[in-house]
Amino acid sequence: MVETFGAGRRDEVARWSEPDLAVADQDLLANNGKCTVATLDSRNGAELASISPVDTVRRSISGVPTCFTETISVPARTRAAISFAGPLHFLVLYHEGCRGDGQATVSGCPASKLRSVTSRLTFVPAGSHFREVYEARSTTRATFLYLAADQREETESPPTANVHFEDPLVWGTAAKLSQALESGADKPLSYINALSKVLLHELARADVSGCRSTIVCKGGLASWQKRAVISYIEDHLADQICLTTLAELVKLSRHHFCRAFKQSFGAPPHQYHVKRRIEHAKQLLADGDMSITDAGLAVGYSQASSFSLAFRKMTGESPSNYRRGA
Repeated sequence: MVETFGAGRRDEVARWSEPDLAVADQDLLANNGKCTVATLDSRNGAELASISPVDTVRRSISGVPTCFTETISVPARTRAAISFAGPLHFLVLYHEGCRGDGQATVSGCPASKLRSVTSRLTFVPAGSHFREVYEARSTTRATFLYLAADQREETESPPTANVHFEDPLVWGTAAKLSQALESGADKPLSYINALSKVLLHELARADVSGCRSTIVCKGGLASWQKRAVISYIEDHLADQICLTTLAELVKLSRHHFCRAFKQSFGAPPHQYHVKRRIEHAKQLLADGDMSITDAGLAVGYSQASSFSLAFRKMTGESPSNYRRGA
């Protein structure tokens, strides 16, 4: 059965968790924003990531003894600091986020000062130290996955650290594992353990290939094709993009391009284009120097009503409400 844990003192649990999440009686300890879950390791507690400021960052945690997942939300204009070092592997999936300044570091890797971390990943091997400090320009949403280090095959090399990288294959498996952990008793423990091993295998295989960006999903786009398509879409966010143009860019038929694009990015080309438009619009709105109408125009919406509809569909709130929250 999936166990759900809160963060912070027991009388503060409601602040961190969704209202319907129960806090079990098992071994929950918290110190200065840190949380340990002793049931994950019979020898010593497994420490979760330390996050500050503890009074503004929302956290929700669920999992099983071999791995668990945590979702966090950092409000815009918050100076956040996140650190982790422990006996577990630690994987971060950044769903959205734009920073003004700051950096992320992992033992043995160059520091990353990437501003837009949307759809990026960071992997921290067990025993390594991770620290990330940044000023959030827009709301940052991320998923943390904590994985037992002894799940990989003995003949397989352990995965190594990497900061703010892109890998559709790893992302897809990690997202599936996180969803399985959050679903509670709907998924058997054997399924979760198998998925964890697959994820570690994919991380290790990425290292063997020499560079994560060279991985090609079976049936998906090759690395050069993904780079070409992403570059074209980013350069034409405000334009209407023709499928034929994208397909010709990567030397595929429209049919094969659409199928390969969805395999690589998890969404059809039009949906991906809209998502990138809205992500850019959120950055413009967070800056506060541009009107909502002008922000819509900057990303290709000539009508304010069309922009508001697309923005609400993608984010669940109107541009004006988002700006007030930012």
